[in-house]
Amino acid sequence: MGSHRRGGPTVAARARTSAAGAPPPTPDRAPTPDRAPTPDRAPASDRAPASVPDPARAPAPPPGAGPAKARPSGRDRYFDTLRAVALVRVVTYHTFGWPWAGMLFPSMGVMFALAGTLMAKSLERPAPKVIRDRVRRLLPPFWFWGFFVVVAMMIHDWIPGWQIVFWVLPLGDPPGNAWGEQAWDILWYLRTYLWFVVLSPLLLRVFRLAPVPVLLLSLAPIAVLHFLWRPPDDRFGSALTDLATFLFCWMLGFAHRDGVLRRLRPGPVAAGSLAALAYGAWYALTHQAEYGTYDLDDIPLAQAFFSAGFVTLLMYAKERFAVGFSRLTRLRRLDRLVTVFNARAVTLYLWHEIALVLAVPLIDRFWDVPAFERYLPLESQWFMFGVGWVLIAGFVLLCGWVEDVAARRKPRLVP
Repeated sequence: MGSHRRGGPTVAARARTSAAGAPPPTPDRAPTPDRAPTPDRAPASDRAPASVPDPARAPAPPPGAGPAKARPSGRDRYFDTLRAVALVRVVTYHTFGWPWAGMLFPSMGVMFALAGTLMAKSLERPAPKVIRDRVRRLLPPFWFWGFFVVVAMMIHDWIPGWQIVFWVLPLGDPPGNAWGEQAWDILWYLRTYLWFVVLSPLLLRVFRLAPVPVLLLSLAPIAVLHFLWRPPDDRFGSALTDLATFLFCWMLGFAHRDGVLRRLRPGPVAAGSLAALAYGAWYALTHQAEYGTYDLDDIPLAQAFFSAGFVTLLMYAKERFAVGFSRLTRLRRLDRLVTVFNARAVTLYLWHEIALVLAVPLIDRFWDVPAFERYLPLESQWFMFGVGWVLIAGFVLLCGWVEDVAARRKPRLVP
């Protein structure tokens, strides 16, 4: 999928080079979000990250709307919790670089499925308005973050060309230099999300023609790109590969929203999901020589099938067993944390790599304090992980208000 999905040195190793004044090494692959975050290719690599904010409520569907069944309005704590876990996993992956993290929890597949569900819900309203609202919610936080990244790269000798338009509307991977690559590498997720938003009216219409067959066939594009035609190694090829990789997860969100999953029998669902999981894991583990790793973020075919099986089980469990995490509200601090993660998902996703990079020179200064050197585990990546979260919290407080402005809410320090 591109260098941004590849594994490689951890944040500590890469950022120490940057702190010394030299540009950080380019990742092996080309994010995860444009591999960007996350989102983790970042993440995504997990490249991580993160899901963009979605309306907490949607008006009742107009007469003649699609088959989406009426559901209670308000936040779904099950989905909110999954999104928070996905964001934590993205940050963890970008700190430690564990190649097995994607098999433990394929965060980007989960994020796309949740976004697909909410997009189907929103499309009970006129499609142009929904697309405009989604783009409006995403772009101001991206522009705010991008201003600092672009200026910093220009100070470090980057000369932009016409491709700088992708820093205005990231429908393609925004350009940059090696010095800032660790920051912008996660933008693949935002680019892929935007394309899914634009294509959703058409995708939803096709899905509703024959829900189950279309859902199963949504794995066909990644198989075609892998076995029959390799896309070019450019912006077009990267975008096409990412769309094909996570198409099933996005369509699975449609299936959940329309109640298709609820009507399926558990036997076939379990068998199909486990088969997809097994195939994805088998392919990744048996092709390590070809890819140099078994990290799903570097292997689109394995990522697509493993995420399909994993996310299907998560979604079906909610429908079959009515999992809702409603008891989470009894744990007020944890419930509050989940709320903040969801209300500041874009901010957290965009700024987490910068926070991890800044953690390295900050910890280097700790070595100058004898007491810190003696009593703190300054060489531990876990210590850097903790410092990184402190800096992420700071960015959420300083920059999160932009998400409120984008959503036309009153800006708040903490949502």
